[in-house]
Amino acid sequence: MALQVGDLAPDFTLPDQNGESVQLSSLKGQRVILYFYPKDDTPGCTKEACNFRDRWGRFEDHNIKVFGISKDNAASHTKFISKHSLPFTLLTDEEPCAVASLYDSYGLKKFMGREYMGMMRHTVVIDAEGRIERLYLKVKAATMADALLSDLGLD
Repeated sequence: MALQVGDLAPDFTLPDQNGESVQLSSLKGQRVILYFYPKDDTPGCTKEACNFRDRWGRFEDHNIKVFGISKDNAASHTKFISKHSLPFTLLTDEEPCAVASLYDSYGLKKFMGREYMGMMRHTVVIDAEGRIERLYLKVKAATMADALLSDLGLD
């Protein structure tokens, strides 16, 4: 059954770009944004990451943690962060992408007539109590951070 607004966000532990573990439940008490994206340093994913970077101060002002999640490894994440001066944490969800699957963000994709399993571009807002506050299943990569700030009344 698909996750819905109001559901308890599934807990997880994933490694960040430095190989350190990040556990969602340890962040209770603050709002968290998880944005799932297909691949480091691709055009759409770069636009999305840079939109979060360019609005970073607004998220920080409201003590909101932002985590990008893809199946890329720590070395790829580190390079992506360095190349685009990303101020937030990137997490690795290796195939078969168990965490993305918990969040309905991994599944069958189609591109140029080819079908394959991959990461979906979805965004989840988790409130301070650990419940899903908002779900974005149709994401415009270039303006996702803008949309979040507007929808949360923080712009």
